[in-house]
Amino acid sequence: MSAALDLALREQAAGVSSGELDPAELLDACLERIEARNPDLNAIVATFPEESRRMLAEAPVGPLRGVPVLIKDEWPLPWRAQTFGAPPEHLKRKAGESGPYRALRDAGAVIAGVANMHELGSSSTGNTSFYGAAHNPWDLERCPGGSSSGPAAAVAGGIVSGAVGADGLGSIRYPAAYCGLTGLKPTFGRSAMQGHHLAANTETIVSGPLCRDAADCRLLGSILIGEEFPDRDPGGARIGVIRDPYWSDCAPGVAAACEGALESLRTEIGGEVIEVELPGHELHIAAALLVAQSEDAAELTPKRLNSLSPELGVINRGLIKLRALLPTSLTARAFLVRVQARRALAELFERIDLLAWPTVPAVAPPLGEPTIELPSGITTADAGNARQGVIANLTGIPGVSVPVGLDAGMPVGLQLLGPWGSDARLLDAADALERATDREFVELRPAAVA
Repeated sequence: MSAALDLALREQAAGVSSGELDPAELLDACLERIEARNPDLNAIVATFPEESRRMLAEAPVGPLRGVPVLIKDEWPLPWRAQTFGAPPEHLKRKAGESGPYRALRDAGAVIAGVANMHELGSSSTGNTSFYGAAHNPWDLERCPGGSSSGPAAAVAGGIVSGAVGADGLGSIRYPAAYCGLTGLKPTFGRSAMQGHHLAANTETIVSGPLCRDAADCRLLGSILIGEEFPDRDPGGARIGVIRDPYWSDCAPGVAAACEGALESLRTEIGGEVIEVELPGHELHIAAALLVAQSEDAAELTPKRLNSLSPELGVINRGLIKLRALLPTSLTARAFLVRVQARRALAELFERIDLLAWPTVPAVAPPLGEPTIELPSGITTADAGNARQGVIANLTGIPGVSVPVGLDAGMPVGLQLLGPWGSDARLLDAADALERATDREFVELRPAAVA
């Protein structure tokens, strides 16, 4: 039965539905694989076999009936409070039902465990967590990406075929690129978010799927959103590229892989690549960070700031206190930048259907020193990644990262962005890209789990 875990999410669901797969045996195989592989990956921070088996026993007939999945440590479950990769006493949250949990439960899925994440979701690398860093299955000494580090490492590591992550400033797309997966950041407000500890989240964060290919992302994403994603032909799509800085300041191997994938996609769909510009892009990182920090501003009380857990990482303790010092005038300006960015994109999407550029400018860096070398010089992975990813969260548009090659043996991802509500169209394009490359890169597996 362990071989069934290597099947796609949709294939596991079909096997359970037809009776070819025994869901109880599938769950047992998943729990056994967690025991075997998680010591190296550290992708999963909690399992609860009795609760998982109860979910299976009570599972309704649905599109994922009996299929094991993971959920990021960002939402509560009826038997476990979320900890957000931080010391449990930091959030002081309670167990309970959350939107992603209910979506999975109602689809018949079985939650086999809670996946690791970067502490407080504060980095794109995944190299810091209260539970210890998750490890990239392609190279255990490299970052898996963040903040959805555990979901990505677990799927790439063959523990499950699909997991629920969260994307606040690129946190699904970065680990998808680092780990050779397909990851969808839905349009803001579409996917299940109830129960998230940031009750004031009205700006940036969404739940979304991390899977091995676009078809599985379509299945899991439709469950999180609560409606089916139509499957259509993206033929003739106009693909916009903004050369500077999104393409020009990337590692040569990453840029080459993405250029090849872009041309393959254009050929496959009979589309057109159009070079365009986006005014004001240099303000997007600062604006996105300021908008994001406003989401927990209500909790930045003196009592809270003076009672931060000593086990919380020193960087996050400093960042939390810094937020309390930021003048509201800066945040107000950030919201103005967001309005301008939305208008600029709306005008741009009147001329094109998709935007495309590398998901991250360089492949996964070492866990101990997450810096990258770009044409512009050596910088932190966070700075380079944020430039490529935050516009989708600042403006709310959907984005998907698709594996398109390797650079020095590590995965490379191409990011596709579309106008508000175009989630299905992005997956159509991702499907087309897979066809154009004969599924070469979505079928690649790390040597350790191949």
